[in-house]
Order: sequence, then C-alpha cells, then structure tokens
Amino acid sequence: MLAPVAAAGLAVTMIGAILTHARRKETQPIVMNLALLALALFVAWGRFGPYPFA
Repeated sequence: MLAPVAAAGLAVTMIGAILTHARRKETQPIVMNLALLALALFVAWGRFGPYPFA
C-alpha cells in the first residue's frame, strides 16, 4: 500500500531536483533525474492504475 505513495513522493522530489538543476545551469544531473522520474511514474501508474499489478 505504501509503494505507490512513495513512488508519487519520489516523482515530486525528482521534479524539484530537475527544476533546481535547471536553475543552476547543471545539465548533466538532469538526465539521471529524468530517468528516476520516469521509473517512479511507471511504478505509481502501475500501482494506482485501474488494473494494478501485484
């Protein structure tokens, strides 16, 4: 039950990290933040979706 909530929280954190790196003109870490954001959104979508995988 906590996995989708944690994934959604991590997605919000990664959005904040992307914005922070973009403001500081640091382009290299944004790639890793985007990858982690994509994985977190995939897990949240899979767990919150209409047919959640077990």
